[in-house]
Amino acid sequence: MRLQQNQIWKKGKEFIRIVRLERFEVAYKSMADLSTKEGSHHVLTKKEFCRLLHGAKLLEPEQPAVEGEGEDPA
Repeated sequence: MRLQQNQIWKKGKEFIRIVRLERFEVAYKSMADLSTKEGSHHVLTKKEFCRLLHGAKLLEPEQPAVEGEGEDPA
């Protein structure tokens, strides 16, 4: 699994969104509720961040429906 900016992870009741991803450092926002987007910002080394994510689940981004996708050609 590759870390990418704006990924959202769920660990327990906490949501973690990667705000800035650099070579050795990760800035993230920890939130209790995704709809309010209220939370606190943190910065960790990439190694510490990966340890934090241990056991967390990556939430799949919602992908907009593409017109014509999945239809049979006429």
